[in-house]
Amino acid sequence: MKKTLLLMALFFATTTIYAQSADAILGKWLNSSGEANINIYKTGNKYNGKLVWLKTPNNEQGKAKTDVHNPDANLRGRALLGLEMLKGFNFDDGEWVDGSIYDPKTGKTYSCKMTLKGNDKLSVRGYIGISLIGRTDVWTRVK
Repeated sequence: MKKTLLLMALFFATTTIYAQSADAILGKWLNSSGEANINIYKTGNKYNGKLVWLKTPNNEQGKAKTDVHNPDANLRGRALLGLEMLKGFNFDDGEWVDGSIYDPKTGKTYSCKMTLKGNDKLSVRGYIGISLIGRTDVWTRVK
């Protein structure tokens, strides 16, 4: 009986630790260029991210920047602020995988995976096909 209780306690403790580490990515992150903050949040069991701050939020005419490089002409008028640029990530063995990242500077969407480096650095790797063909950006947690 004591052995069963001990195993159950260990199981619940492990499950709690796992859930906490999966949500460690939540919060605001500053991209490496310092131009934008992305808020990573959870919807169901998926992790997504929205653009919530821009260093230069307005264009040359003083109007809010829009998604002018989007390949879908119908979406080019949508505001960059509030744009969901990270979509559909799952937590798997210390990484957030199987998601995509949208680059509003080019209008392109890439496969993506993310890995925490300590508590305040997030390695974001966008790639085509396999992760060897891609680029990594390191974001810093906003406190």
